[in-house]
Amino acid sequence: MQRIFRSVTRALRSPRPLPVQPTQSISRQLSTTTVKMGSIPTAPATKGNADSFLSFIKERRSVYPLNKKLPIDTARVQDIITESLQHVPSSFNSQSNRTVVLFGAEHDKFWDIATEILRAIVPADAWEPTGKKMAMFKAGAGTALFFEDQTAVEGLQARFPQYADRFPPWAGHSSAMLQFVIWTALEAEGLGANLQHYNPLVDARVVEEWGVPATWKLTAQLVFGGRGAEELAEKTFQPLEEKLKVFGA
Repeated sequence: MQRIFRSVTRALRSPRPLPVQPTQSISRQLSTTTVKMGSIPTAPATKGNADSFLSFIKERRSVYPLNKKLPIDTARVQDIITESLQHVPSSFNSQSNRTVVLFGAEHDKFWDIATEILRAIVPADAWEPTGKKMAMFKAGAGTALFFEDQTAVEGLQARFPQYADRFPPWAGHSSAMLQFVIWTALEAEGLGANLQHYNPLVDARVVEEWGVPATWKLTAQLVFGGRGAEELAEKTFQPLEEKLKVFGA
């Protein structure tokens, strides 16, 4: 065990870059933008406290339905997603998160594909509620597709075989943090959003339509858009004493 600890410690002190698979261009009517570190203009940070951060967390909700009237421009949405992708932590600094953002007709295409796939497997007499859900998601303005790059995960498994079974769930933890950060940040800007999971049903078509590398494993889809005049249900919570234990305070 000491040898394992020493090997991990040395790797963390002097990390070797993981092999990166060349990313195919995501084309087919989908324009791409190359973003360099530090190239995104951001407002100066202001000193605050945790309360302001927690207030955004408290306000984050699953919002239905959505519309195509974004309260901010698409460039601002891209800034938020880019900054989140760059700074969300990952185990061993694997940086295994990948994201594809679909706006407008590309967003519509994704939900048309999901509808086509589901119609083929959902019984006709049960289709109506499913069809309404698909139409509701398509009515939004955009979708962020979240992936985990298996090249990064497998690279760590090869370097640290003693932890091989842990790297996939650790990558999932990082992906979940990214989804949460982007979701919360978009809603802080006045958008609504909801998180969906139509993988693996749509995986092959996503690779085909948007040229996504086959090593990118789809994990979730965040639908976002303008908010209507809906009234959100009040949040309910389990008793805190069932969820939290504190010792030594």
